[in-house]
Amino acid sequence: MKRFVLAVSVLLLSQTLSAQLMTQEQAAPPLPEPVSNNAVASLDVGDGEHLLVSFSGLGPGKTHGDTHSKTWVWRTGWTDWKQGPDVPGGAGRLASIAAAAGGKIWVFGGYSVAEDGSEVSTPWVHAFDPVAMTFDAGPAMPVPVDDAVAVVYEDRFIYLISGWHDYGNVNLVQRFDTKSLRWTQATPTPGPGVFGHAGGIVDDTIVYCDGVAIEPHADRSRDFKAVDNCYLGIIDPDNSRRIDWRVLPPHPDLPRYRMAATGAGDSVWFFGGSENPYNYNGVGYNGEPSVPADGALLYHVPSGMWGKMRINGTPTMDHRGLLRAGDRLITIGGMVDGQIVTSDVFAYRVMGVAD
Repeated sequence: MKRFVLAVSVLLLSQTLSAQLMTQEQAAPPLPEPVSNNAVASLDVGDGEHLLVSFSGLGPGKTHGDTHSKTWVWRTGWTDWKQGPDVPGGAGRLASIAAAAGGKIWVFGGYSVAEDGSEVSTPWVHAFDPVAMTFDAGPAMPVPVDDAVAVVYEDRFIYLISGWHDYGNVNLVQRFDTKSLRWTQATPTPGPGVFGHAGGIVDDTIVYCDGVAIEPHADRSRDFKAVDNCYLGIIDPDNSRRIDWRVLPPHPDLPRYRMAATGAGDSVWFFGGSENPYNYNGVGYNGEPSVPADGALLYHVPSGMWGKMRINGTPTMDHRGLLRAGDRLITIGGMVDGQIVTSDVFAYRVMGVAD
Protein backbone atom coordinates (compact mmCIF):
# COMPACT_ATOMS: atom_id res chain seq x y z
CA MET A 1 0.00 0.00 0.00
CA LYS A 2 2.83 2.41 0.88
CA ARG A 3 4.50 1.71 -2.46
CA PHE A 4 1.21 2.41 -4.26
CA VAL A 5 0.76 5.74 -2.43
CA LEU A 6 4.36 6.71 -3.21
CA ALA A 7 3.92 5.81 -6.88
CA VAL A 8 0.71 7.85 -7.09
CA SER A 9 2.39 10.80 -5.35
CA VAL A 10 5.31 10.70 -7.79
CA LEU A 11 2.90 10.49 -10.75
CA LEU A 12 0.85 13.44 -9.51
CA LEU A 13 3.99 15.52 -8.93
CA SER A 14 5.24 14.68 -12.42
CA GLN A 15 1.92 15.72 -13.91
CA THR A 16 1.90 18.93 -11.88
CA LEU A 17 5.41 19.86 -13.03
CA SER A 18 4.36 19.48 -16.65
CA ALA A 19 0.73 20.63 -16.68
CA GLN A 20 1.07 24.38 -16.37
CA LEU A 21 0.55 26.61 -19.41
CA MET A 22 2.70 29.70 -19.00
CA THR A 23 1.75 32.99 -20.64
CA GLN A 24 4.34 35.33 -22.05
CA GLU A 25 3.87 39.04 -21.37
CA GLN A 26 5.84 42.26 -21.72
CA ALA A 27 7.84 42.83 -18.55
CA ALA A 28 9.04 46.34 -19.39
CA PRO A 29 9.22 48.68 -22.37
CA PRO A 30 11.24 47.21 -25.26
CA LEU A 31 14.92 48.07 -25.29
CA PRO A 32 15.75 51.17 -27.35
CA GLU A 33 17.39 48.85 -29.88
CA PRO A 34 17.49 45.10 -30.49
CA VAL A 35 20.28 43.15 -28.79
CA SER A 36 21.22 39.49 -28.42
CA ASN A 37 23.90 37.51 -26.58
CA ASN A 38 23.85 40.27 -23.94
CA ALA A 39 24.77 39.85 -20.28
CA VAL A 40 21.75 40.56 -18.05
CA ALA A 41 21.07 41.00 -14.34
CA SER A 42 18.33 42.16 -11.99
CA LEU A 43 18.59 43.85 -8.61
CA ASP A 44 15.93 44.14 -5.90
CA VAL A 45 15.88 47.77 -4.76
CA GLY A 46 13.10 47.40 -2.15
CA ASP A 47 9.39 48.18 -1.94
CA GLY A 48 8.70 45.62 -4.66
CA GLU A 49 10.79 47.49 -7.20
CA HIS A 50 13.51 46.01 -9.37
CA LEU A 51 16.27 47.16 -11.67
CA LEU A 52 16.90 45.33 -14.93
CA VAL A 53 20.24 45.79 -16.69
CA SER A 54 21.60 44.71 -20.09
CA PHE A 55 25.31 44.81 -20.92
CA SER A 56 27.04 44.56 -24.30
CA GLY A 57 25.89 42.13 -26.98
CA LEU A 58 25.09 41.88 -30.67
CA GLY A 59 23.01 44.25 -32.79
CA PRO A 60 20.56 43.29 -35.57
CA GLY A 61 23.19 43.20 -38.33
CA LYS A 62 24.85 40.19 -36.64
CA THR A 63 28.35 40.91 -37.99
CA HIS A 64 31.55 41.59 -36.05
CA GLY A 65 30.84 45.30 -36.54
CA ASP A 66 27.52 44.95 -34.71
CA THR A 67 29.07 43.88 -31.42
CA HIS A 68 29.00 46.61 -28.78
CA SER A 69 29.49 47.39 -25.09
CA LYS A 70 26.34 49.42 -24.37
CA THR A 71 24.64 49.43 -20.99
CA TRP A 72 20.87 49.79 -20.61
CA VAL A 73 19.06 50.20 -17.26
CA TRP A 74 15.34 50.08 -16.42
CA ARG A 75 13.63 50.47 -13.05
CA THR A 76 10.08 49.55 -12.07
CA GLY A 77 7.82 52.43 -13.06
CA TRP A 78 10.12 54.01 -15.63
CA THR A 79 8.56 54.68 -19.01
CA ASP A 80 11.77 53.88 -20.88
CA TRP A 81 15.26 52.50 -20.54
CA LYS A 82 18.19 54.74 -19.65
CA GLN A 83 21.61 54.35 -21.23
CA GLY A 84 24.55 54.02 -18.87
CA PRO A 85 28.27 54.18 -19.66
CA ASP A 86 29.69 51.53 -21.94
CA VAL A 87 31.18 48.46 -20.28
CA PRO A 88 34.91 49.32 -20.00
CA GLY A 89 37.34 47.55 -22.27
CA GLY A 90 36.98 49.23 -25.62
CA ALA A 91 35.79 46.79 -28.28
CA GLY A 92 32.33 45.28 -28.40
CA ARG A 93 31.85 42.12 -26.43
CA LEU A 94 29.76 38.96 -26.74
CA ALA A 95 28.94 36.13 -24.34
CA SER A 96 29.72 38.08 -21.17
CA ILE A 97 27.99 37.00 -17.98
CA ALA A 98 26.51 39.21 -15.24
CA ALA A 99 25.42 38.49 -11.68
CA ALA A 100 24.13 40.59 -8.78
CA ALA A 101 25.71 40.23 -5.33
CA GLY A 102 26.22 42.58 -2.40
CA GLY A 103 24.11 45.36 -3.92
CA LYS A 104 26.19 45.58 -7.10
CA ILE A 105 26.09 43.93 -10.49
CA TRP A 106 29.27 42.21 -11.61
CA VAL A 107 30.13 41.78 -15.29
CA PHE A 108 32.59 39.06 -16.29
CA GLY A 109 34.53 38.33 -19.44
CA GLY A 110 33.06 37.72 -22.84
CA TYR A 111 34.90 37.75 -26.13
CA SER A 112 35.69 40.20 -28.90
CA VAL A 113 35.35 39.39 -32.60
CA ALA A 114 37.81 40.71 -35.19
CA GLU A 115 36.98 41.38 -38.84
CA ASP A 116 38.64 38.11 -39.85
CA GLY A 117 36.36 36.24 -37.43
CA SER A 118 39.01 35.50 -34.80
CA GLU A 119 37.78 35.60 -31.21
CA VAL A 120 39.62 36.51 -28.01
CA SER A 121 38.33 35.85 -24.48
CA THR A 122 38.57 38.94 -22.26
CA PRO A 123 39.74 38.77 -18.61
CA TRP A 124 37.99 41.90 -17.37
CA VAL A 125 35.76 42.10 -14.32
CA HIS A 126 33.74 45.21 -13.45
CA ALA A 127 31.28 46.14 -10.71
CA PHE A 128 28.37 48.26 -11.91
CA ASP A 129 26.43 50.55 -9.58
CA PRO A 130 23.05 50.92 -11.35
CA VAL A 131 22.01 53.89 -9.21
CA ALA A 132 25.17 55.96 -9.66
CA MET A 133 25.59 54.55 -13.20
CA THR A 134 29.31 53.91 -12.67
CA PHE A 135 31.74 51.03 -13.22
CA ASP A 136 34.62 50.05 -10.95
CA ALA A 137 37.31 47.64 -12.08
CA GLY A 138 37.67 44.35 -10.23
CA PRO A 139 40.45 41.74 -10.27
CA ALA A 140 40.77 39.98 -13.61
CA MET A 141 39.65 36.38 -13.96
CA PRO A 142 42.49 33.88 -13.40
CA VAL A 143 41.37 32.08 -16.56
CA PRO A 144 39.37 34.38 -18.86
CA VAL A 145 36.14 32.70 -19.99
CA ASP A 146 33.11 33.51 -22.08
CA ASP A 147 29.83 31.65 -22.57
CA ALA A 148 30.07 30.45 -18.96
CA VAL A 149 27.32 29.98 -16.36
CA ALA A 150 27.30 32.22 -13.27
CA VAL A 151 25.52 31.44 -9.98
CA VAL A 152 25.48 33.42 -6.72
CA TYR A 153 25.76 31.85 -3.26
CA GLU A 154 24.92 33.69 -0.02
CA ASP A 155 24.77 37.03 -1.87
CA ARG A 156 28.55 37.01 -1.80
CA PHE A 157 30.24 34.28 -3.84
CA ILE A 158 29.90 34.16 -7.62
CA TYR A 159 30.82 30.90 -9.36
CA LEU A 160 31.75 30.87 -13.04
CA ILE A 161 31.14 27.36 -14.31
CA SER A 162 33.04 26.01 -17.34
CA GLY A 163 32.96 28.11 -20.55
CA TRP A 164 35.29 28.87 -23.44
CA HIS A 165 38.83 30.23 -23.20
CA ASP A 166 40.42 31.41 -26.48
CA TYR A 167 40.95 28.00 -28.13
CA GLY A 168 38.90 25.53 -26.14
CA ASN A 169 36.55 24.77 -23.28
CA VAL A 170 37.63 24.58 -19.64
CA ASN A 171 36.10 22.45 -16.89
CA LEU A 172 36.99 24.97 -14.18
CA VAL A 173 34.72 26.41 -11.52
CA GLN A 174 36.16 29.81 -10.60
CA ARG A 175 34.83 31.34 -7.38
CA PHE A 176 34.88 35.11 -6.88
CA ASP A 177 34.42 36.59 -3.39
CA THR A 178 32.71 39.96 -3.80
CA LYS A 179 33.72 41.00 -0.26
CA SER A 180 37.44 40.18 -0.29
CA LEU A 181 37.70 40.67 -4.09
CA ARG A 182 39.65 37.44 -4.36
CA TRP A 183 39.48 34.58 -6.85
CA THR A 184 39.90 30.94 -5.89
CA GLN A 185 39.34 27.67 -7.71
CA ALA A 186 36.42 25.52 -6.59
CA THR A 187 35.86 21.82 -7.36
CA PRO A 188 36.00 21.42 -11.16
CA THR A 189 33.02 20.14 -13.07
CA PRO A 190 32.85 16.35 -13.45
CA GLY A 191 31.98 16.40 -17.13
CA PRO A 192 33.66 17.80 -20.24
CA GLY A 193 34.19 21.53 -20.53
CA VAL A 194 31.34 23.17 -22.41
CA PHE A 195 30.16 26.54 -23.62
CA GLY A 196 26.63 27.81 -24.18
CA HIS A 197 25.30 25.70 -21.31
CA ALA A 198 22.74 27.04 -18.81
CA GLY A 199 22.01 26.67 -15.11
CA GLY A 200 21.01 28.15 -11.79
CA ILE A 201 21.15 27.67 -8.03
CA VAL A 202 18.54 26.89 -5.36
CA ASP A 203 19.90 27.51 -1.85
CA ASP A 204 23.20 25.54 -1.92
CA THR A 205 22.37 23.37 -4.95
CA ILE A 206 23.65 24.16 -8.45
CA VAL A 207 22.11 22.58 -11.56
CA TYR A 208 23.48 23.08 -15.07
CA CYS A 209 22.83 21.35 -18.38
CA ASP A 210 23.76 20.95 -22.02
CA GLY A 211 26.05 23.23 -24.01
CA VAL A 212 28.64 22.38 -26.64
CA ALA A 213 31.71 20.19 -26.20
CA ILE A 214 34.65 19.63 -28.53
CA GLU A 215 34.56 16.39 -30.51
CA PRO A 216 38.03 15.39 -31.84
CA HIS A 217 38.58 13.17 -34.87
CA ALA A 218 41.46 11.09 -36.17
CA ASP A 219 41.25 12.22 -39.81
CA ARG A 220 39.90 15.79 -39.71
CA SER A 221 39.54 18.88 -37.58
CA ARG A 222 37.44 18.93 -34.43
CA ASP A 223 33.70 19.54 -34.39
CA PHE A 224 31.46 21.32 -31.93
CA LYS A 225 28.92 18.85 -30.58
CA ALA A 226 25.81 19.45 -28.45
CA VAL A 227 25.79 17.36 -25.27
CA ASP A 228 22.85 16.37 -23.08
CA ASN A 229 24.86 16.20 -19.85
CA CYS A 230 23.23 17.57 -16.69
CA TYR A 231 24.93 17.92 -13.32
CA LEU A 232 23.96 18.84 -9.77
CA GLY A 233 26.47 20.33 -7.35
CA ILE A 234 25.99 20.81 -3.60
CA ILE A 235 28.13 23.54 -2.04
CA ASP A 236 29.79 22.66 1.27
CA PRO A 237 28.56 25.25 3.83
CA ASP A 238 31.81 24.97 5.77
CA ASN A 239 34.05 25.41 2.76
CA SER A 240 32.32 26.94 -0.24
CA ARG A 241 35.19 25.97 -2.53
CA ARG A 242 34.11 22.35 -2.19
CA ILE A 243 31.24 21.23 -4.44
CA ASP A 244 29.81 17.71 -4.37
CA TRP A 245 29.07 17.15 -8.07
CA ARG A 246 26.60 14.48 -9.15
CA VAL A 247 25.23 13.31 -12.49
CA LEU A 248 21.59 14.04 -13.34
CA PRO A 249 19.42 12.41 -15.98
CA PRO A 250 19.04 14.58 -19.09
CA HIS A 251 16.06 16.88 -19.31
CA PRO A 252 13.16 16.03 -21.67
CA ASP A 253 13.75 16.40 -25.42
CA LEU A 254 17.02 17.28 -27.18
CA PRO A 255 19.84 19.30 -25.59
CA ARG A 256 19.55 23.06 -26.00
CA TYR A 257 22.11 25.78 -26.60
CA ARG A 258 22.07 29.18 -24.85
CA MET A 259 18.90 28.77 -22.85
CA ALA A 260 17.91 31.42 -20.32
CA ALA A 261 18.13 29.85 -16.86
CA THR A 262 17.98 30.66 -13.15
CA GLY A 263 17.03 29.17 -9.81
CA ALA A 264 13.67 30.34 -8.46
CA GLY A 265 11.48 28.89 -5.74
CA ASP A 266 12.52 25.26 -5.34
CA SER A 267 13.39 24.70 -9.02
CA VAL A 268 15.94 25.63 -11.65
CA TRP A 269 14.15 27.00 -14.72
CA PHE A 270 15.29 26.85 -18.36
CA PHE A 271 13.63 28.87 -21.13
CA GLY A 272 14.07 28.78 -24.90
CA GLY A 273 17.46 28.19 -26.47
CA SER A 274 18.00 26.21 -29.66
CA GLU A 275 18.44 22.52 -30.38
CA ASN A 276 20.96 23.42 -33.10
CA PRO A 277 24.15 25.01 -31.69
CA TYR A 278 25.28 28.01 -33.72
CA ASN A 279 27.86 30.71 -34.27
CA TYR A 280 27.12 34.20 -32.95
CA ASN A 281 25.10 35.08 -36.08
CA GLY A 282 22.48 32.41 -35.38
CA VAL A 283 23.60 30.02 -38.12
CA GLY A 284 24.41 26.53 -36.87
CA TYR A 285 27.87 25.01 -36.89
CA ASN A 286 26.28 22.52 -39.31
CA GLY A 287 25.45 25.35 -41.72
CA GLU A 288 21.72 25.24 -40.99
CA PRO A 289 19.90 28.30 -39.57
CA SER A 290 18.99 27.73 -35.93
CA VAL A 291 15.47 28.15 -34.58
CA PRO A 292 14.30 28.76 -31.00
CA ALA A 293 12.96 25.79 -29.05
CA ASP A 294 9.43 25.92 -27.67
CA GLY A 295 8.51 25.84 -24.02
CA ALA A 296 10.31 25.82 -20.70
CA LEU A 297 12.00 23.12 -18.64
CA LEU A 298 12.42 22.92 -14.89
CA TYR A 299 14.32 20.72 -12.49
CA HIS A 300 12.50 20.38 -9.17
CA VAL A 301 15.31 20.11 -6.62
CA PRO A 302 13.44 18.50 -3.67
CA SER A 303 12.02 15.65 -5.76
CA GLY A 304 14.83 15.33 -8.31
CA MET A 305 12.28 15.40 -11.13
CA TRP A 306 12.17 17.15 -14.49
CA GLY A 307 9.14 19.01 -15.79
CA LYS A 308 8.27 20.59 -19.12
CA MET A 309 6.01 23.64 -19.47
CA ARG A 310 4.14 24.88 -22.50
CA ILE A 311 4.37 28.60 -23.25
CA ASN A 312 1.76 30.73 -24.99
CA GLY A 313 4.11 33.20 -26.69
CA THR A 314 7.12 33.75 -28.92
CA PRO A 315 10.04 31.30 -28.53
CA THR A 316 13.45 32.93 -28.05
CA MET A 317 17.11 31.89 -28.02
CA ASP A 318 20.64 33.30 -27.63
CA HIS A 319 20.33 34.26 -23.98
CA ARG A 320 22.96 34.84 -21.29
CA GLY A 321 20.63 34.65 -18.29
CA LEU A 322 17.11 34.53 -16.88
CA LEU A 323 16.12 37.20 -14.36
CA ARG A 324 13.85 37.18 -11.32
CA ALA A 325 11.53 40.04 -10.40
CA GLY A 326 8.93 39.08 -7.82
CA ASP A 327 6.89 36.17 -9.19
CA ARG A 328 8.11 36.73 -12.74
CA LEU A 329 11.01 35.32 -14.71
CA ILE A 330 12.33 37.67 -17.40
CA THR A 331 14.36 37.56 -20.61
CA ILE A 332 15.88 40.68 -22.18
CA GLY A 333 16.48 40.65 -25.94
CA GLY A 334 17.74 37.54 -27.71
CA MET A 335 16.76 36.10 -31.08
CA VAL A 336 13.36 35.00 -32.36
CA ASP A 337 12.53 32.84 -35.37
CA GLY A 338 14.56 33.71 -38.45
CA GLN A 339 17.59 34.61 -36.30
CA ILE A 340 16.04 38.06 -35.84
CA VAL A 341 17.55 40.04 -32.98
CA THR A 342 14.76 41.40 -30.75
CA SER A 343 14.33 44.30 -28.32
CA ASP A 344 11.49 42.60 -26.44
CA VAL A 345 11.55 42.11 -22.69
CA PHE A 346 9.43 39.05 -21.93
CA ALA A 347 8.11 37.88 -18.56
CA TYR A 348 6.63 34.60 -17.37
CA ARG A 349 4.65 34.31 -14.15
CA VAL A 350 5.55 31.24 -12.14
CA MET A 351 3.58 29.78 -9.24
CA GLY A 352 5.58 29.33 -6.06
CA VAL A 353 8.19 31.93 -7.01
CA ALA A 354 8.45 35.21 -5.08
CA ASP A 355 11.09 37.40 -3.50
